Amino acid sequence: MPRRGSTWTAYKSRIPQTALRGCGVRLPRDCALKFAGEIKLAATRDAVFALLSDAPFFASCIEGVRDLEAIDSTHYDAVLETRIAYMRFSFKVTVEVRRVVPPDEIEARVEGTPIGMVGRLTAIATTRLADTGDGTAIRYAIDAALTGKLGSMGQPVLKAKAKEMEKEFAARLTAAFADRGRGSA
Repeated sequence: MPRRGSTWTAYKSRIPQTALRGCGVRLPRDCALKFAGEIKLAATRDAVFALLSDAPFFASCIEGVRDLEAIDSTHYDAVLETRIAYMRFSFKVTVEVRRVVPPDEIEARVEGTPIGMVGRLTAIATTRLADTGDGTAIRYAIDAALTGKLGSMGQPVLKAKAKEMEKEFAARLTAAFADRGRGSA
């Protein structure tokens, strides 16, 4: 077997990936991602918290979420459909609201499997609200792990998709508050 290096890379690229499993070769099939950001709204913290705590409203702000079903007060099932690069994915997801501290913080765990392929999505999302004087800042952090075909797409592609979804979420959230008027839920 050739040594590692440019010859090894050329040699490895001709071998089916299934043949390399179990041979000490690590295949790039997992992807860990961390996202953080802030969205500012011209609404009171209590009003923002009330709507973010409402699962159907929250789901309506995320592009591609459908079939939301409440299992109990802290567990939900849904389907998330999205397009990443040139591929379309559907995930069966389960959401567990792990911590709620009114009106400051919400933490949820999301687990899902892509429909029709092998893989897994796991994420912890934490949302903190802060008064800004003229409204509320929503500060969020998401720690996600993807495995399977989706995980092999790589961080740049997935980060670009996450940024696109963040912009859409912020636009829908801002529009919802504009329709309701400043600070009223």
